[in-house]
Amino acid sequence: MRLVTAEKNGKQFIGIVNEQMNQVIDVNLAEKQIDNTTIIPETMIEAIAQGDKFLERIRQIEEWIQEHPENDCIDSISDITLKAPIPRPSKNIFCVGKNYADHVIEMGSAKDIPDHVVMFTKTPTTVVGPNEIVLNHKNVTEQLDYEGELAVVIGRKGRGIKEDEAFEYVFGYTIINDVTARDIQSRHKQFFLGKSLDTTCPMGPMLVHKSLIPDPSNLSVKTKVNGEVRQSGNTSQLIFPIETIISVISQGMTLEPGDIIATGTPSGVGKGFNPPRFLKAGDLIEITIDNLGTLRNKIQE
Repeated sequence: MRLVTAEKNGKQFIGIVNEQMNQVIDVNLAEKQIDNTTIIPETMIEAIAQGDKFLERIRQIEEWIQEHPENDCIDSISDITLKAPIPRPSKNIFCVGKNYADHVIEMGSAKDIPDHVVMFTKTPTTVVGPNEIVLNHKNVTEQLDYEGELAVVIGRKGRGIKEDEAFEYVFGYTIINDVTARDIQSRHKQFFLGKSLDTTCPMGPMLVHKSLIPDPSNLSVKTKVNGEVRQSGNTSQLIFPIETIISVISQGMTLEPGDIIATGTPSGVGKGFNPPRFLKAGDLIEITIDNLGTLRNKIQE
């Protein structure tokens, strides 16, 4: 199943995207037509927390739609506004740094390849949806950069998770752009300020359930800026795979439904060029990951 948080006529709703990815089903409207009972909550985090109850209701809606393809709970995807799948995370986004060897090398040298998972976070106020504007923050940075990444969304509460059980705690996957102010990052040494400017975590366009992504360790990750391919990697190149990341984070910290983990970015970021190629006003960034769609955002002009 492919899920979205969308908006129509000023109202947000959870939607199911069809296989052709051109229509969206408003789940609460569909529920009312099926049996006049609303089971699915209004927010994606609450829905994910329902676990199997949520998944079973989505399956019921999908089956009902196949039998009733013409009704007013279905909209063309062009007639709604897609928001980030989780528009307001309940905690900071977990982010893995230095997780592709080629990226580590372009930012320094091979001796910087880590022996342990490197973590930082981005605040909830960084999150925006597909096609939303990323502020240029020209009053505080001159080195805004892009980073296309696969993000994992947690579906079950857990602590001390073993690697061989990690995927039992995954709900699904989406795309994020870990937009970074490199000068701030460098100045403060820690990543937090340079990674947490408002609007610097575009996310989406969809949240795809793990059942549709049988092998997340083999997904193409491609980033374009104004149509030019800048990043072209694959999650098979991750230094620390998804199951290791989940296990490491959870050893002394509880992961909860709706938590988001960004898994790192391949080589080809703006700072990695000589001379660097930082983002400019009006630039269009497009990040495509296999089976997850394309996340598009422009920099404020």
